[in-house]
Amino acid sequence: MSRRRRRGEAEDKADIDLTPMLDVVFIMLIFFIVTASFIKEAGLNVNIPEVPENPPPPDPDEPKNILVQVNAANEVIMDNRRVDVRAVRSVIERQFAENPKALVIIRADPKSEAGTYVAIADAAISANPNAQVSLIPEKPKR
Repeated sequence: MSRRRRRGEAEDKADIDLTPMLDVVFIMLIFFIVTASFIKEAGLNVNIPEVPENPPPPDPDEPKNILVQVNAANEVIMDNRRVDVRAVRSVIERQFAENPKALVIIRADPKSEAGTYVAIADAAISANPNAQVSLIPEKPKR
């Protein structure tokens, strides 16, 4: 009989009481819930202007932009004709003579080289030091 008592006592001692561990877990959970800050982040309110059905005609005094297109083969196209990169400056100078306040907009293909854009931007600035040059990447065709 003494052997049976020893086995029963050994089994009782091997049990681990999980109650204190669960108490600690619940206390930590309560702590994190209380200390957490629940702030509703404000989004941006975007006011989109309404487009009139009949827009007014363009102002004739408003300067027209100078559009320079660059395709994937690094060919420069201005006024629907191909222009050599070295001749871009003279074409831009001529267009600046017609519209001194015009902006130079470069529409480049994503596959074109950055050097072509830099050459066009340099030509525009050398043609008119006050020129504003903008780059508009074309959306890739699917």
